Amino acid sequence: MPSIGYHDALNDALERMDDLGYERGQGVDLASHGPMGAEALAALGHEDDVARWVGRYRSALDHHAPPAARFPLDPADPSSWRPALGAFDRAGDWEALFARELADAPWRDVLVRWWPRLLPGLFAGLTHGLIRTAHAVRGLHAAGTGATGLQRTELARGLAYWAARYTELPGTPRLRGAHTLPSAVAALPRDPQDGGLTPGTVLRRLDALTDHPGYHESLGRLAPEHAPRLLGDMTLQFTDVYLGHPEVPPVPLIHGVTAPAAVRLVLPHLPYELYEPTLARLWQIHTAFLLAFTTDRRGEGTDAWRDEVPDLPPLADQAGRAADHGDEHVIKFTEACLREYALRPDPRYRAAAHAAQQRIPRLDAGGAVGAIVRRAG
Repeated sequence: MPSIGYHDALNDALERMDDLGYERGQGVDLASHGPMGAEALAALGHEDDVARWVGRYRSALDHHAPPAARFPLDPADPSSWRPALGAFDRAGDWEALFARELADAPWRDVLVRWWPRLLPGLFAGLTHGLIRTAHAVRGLHAAGTGATGLQRTELARGLAYWAARYTELPGTPRLRGAHTLPSAVAALPRDPQDGGLTPGTVLRRLDALTDHPGYHESLGRLAPEHAPRLLGDMTLQFTDVYLGHPEVPPVPLIHGVTAPAAVRLVLPHLPYELYEPTLARLWQIHTAFLLAFTTDRRGEGTDAWRDEVPDLPPLADQAGRAADHGDEHVIKFTEACLREYALRPDPRYRAAAHAAQQRIPRLDAGGAVGAIVRRAG
């Protein structure tokens, strides 16, 4: 049994990282993963490791200075806040807005009010706005009436990062098709390799989505489905995608799993009418990921991953291995995969978590992802 509980470990971590800015890295704009990684590590049952991990995380890369508030945003006036969507230099103003909102209303009310406003920009920071928000929501829900000011501040920062890096992808997705998720993925035409998957080619692919006929056709291809079931289909499909593409840089495709897993944390706190538009936006994100980061189907839908992961480690050891590895993506990915595995015990979840530990170095991999984040959100 850990000597410190989830709630205390989380709040201690948030206090230790309260001075950090939203992004980090020299010459790059990598999303700060500190609060997300600490919360995921505590959720994995490794509360005693959280404080040590925070120290290790802080020393890995320098964080940018926290953004200062400059001009107040009026949440009741769209002409005040809409122009600030996607304006990272207004991140401090967004944080101040959400801090005021959360001081005056229950956090669920604030979440429900802003979710549909931020949803079209879900791609923000490669979905890190969504994911950071979801980790904050899980902590607040677990705390109940004992939620702290640090936890409300963390939700304000998750929403603020989402708003400040808000990025709309072209087109409007709708769940009006007849395809299951696997068949929709299979029907998406991939573009052949054009000089290697460098940050530059990935960014060119993202910029070219507007003119990509396969992309626009895909946005209406997916059939509606019961939300929890479709979220599970998404996480499983993209663990398969992750396993099937060892040639791709090992971090970006992780978000094809952690984004829908994050939505699962938030879904119980949203009204039913927001379920379908949220799932449609996730499918749009997945389509963009596939077109930007893959050039063919490679090992998707096959057992080729068994060559890389011939033997799965014991289930009881996987969380500890992620904690020992220390990379924030590995920790968050392992937590999401094990949580989804508990709902649908498909071995690909555990295999993907194990593969990520082999593909991602213990120290931060840095620049390639940072370049993509800087342009894409």
